[in-house]
Amino acid sequence: MDQHQEKDYREKDFKHSWVNSSVFLFYLQVFCVLAFVLGGCYSLYTQRYKGKPEVNVPANTHYTPEYK
Repeated sequence: MDQHQEKDYREKDFKHSWVNSSVFLFYLQVFCVLAFVLGGCYSLYTQRYKGKPEVNVPANTHYTPEYK
């Protein structure tokens, strides 16, 4: 009876069941990649117009240049 309980614990153990552990690690990896991509996209979306510099273009470099 004691050996049967030991066997049940080993079947549920993460280290001894490579099928369950590989499925878990696969979904964990998919979740981490998805969270990283969505976090990067959100960061780019929220900061897209921040700090847009005001560029002074000289008048002599326009399409129709104006010279002094």
